[in-house]
Amino acid sequence: MPMLRELASAKINLFLHVTGRRPDGYHLLDSVVVFAGAADVLTVEPAEGFSLSLTGPFAASLEGESNNLVLRAGQALARWEGMAPAAHLNLEKNLPVASGIGGGSADAAAALRLLSRFWNLDIPRADLLAIATRLGADVPVCLTTRQTRMSGIGEILSEAPVPPRCGILLVNPGLSLATPDVFAARNGAFSPPDALLPEAWMSAATMSSDLSRLRNDLEASAIGLFPEIAGVLGAIKETYGCLLARMSGSGATCFGIYPSADAAAAAAAALTRPGWWTWGGPLARG
Repeated sequence: MPMLRELASAKINLFLHVTGRRPDGYHLLDSVVVFAGAADVLTVEPAEGFSLSLTGPFAASLEGESNNLVLRAGQALARWEGMAPAAHLNLEKNLPVASGIGGGSADAAAALRLLSRFWNLDIPRADLLAIATRLGADVPVCLTTRQTRMSGIGEILSEAPVPPRCGILLVNPGLSLATPDVFAARNGAFSPPDALLPEAWMSAATMSSDLSRLRNDLEASAIGLFPEIAGVLGAIKETYGCLLARMSGSGATCFGIYPSADAAAAAAAALTRPGWWTWGGPLARG
């Protein structure tokens, strides 16, 4: 059979409000998630056992992991179906690791989608979401691959405003941040839930104006841990055409919104720095 492939697209939190904390320690969130063209690539081939190989510019960051989230996703899917997993997966790791843009969660979600096809599983979407939830808070939203509003600890998904045709820039200054460390460093009150949003944004300027009234509640704590993030945000704001600059997720990747994909690509080229990872192109619209 021909080799199957699946993209694990970069996830961007347009805003991220921390609205509370459960008794078990998990934080409650309100966020709108969108996706960019930057992506890891997962492929699968027939095999007797179940294995994973790594390629791509960030493969070395995952070398030595004994229980990669991609393998855990495949094993969880096989257990759900009462079968033994059999396949060889290759992960082309193009996105920086532990950087606030989905990374491992997007890879795990891609594995669930890819192996469902490869193993010819007719699994209900609700069951697939249940498996995703057990793998991590960001895996369910990464399973959707379209603009989505997430709440709860990440497991409650609903419709999000349709974004306009516009460009997005991603910049990571070569930093990896552990999400628990960023949450632990957070100070201040919780944000009110359910920020009011339109059904759609007609332009990049309108979207950026609405988002400017919201925030990423983890940005200040991430900057406290790594002040370099503030420098990245400042550099993005200075690029031509930038309408909004913000950190995504728990960092350290930051993004900029632009009127067009070409403007975002030009900004990425302008922000070439030693050790920095940049990508600019279209914002995906579901």
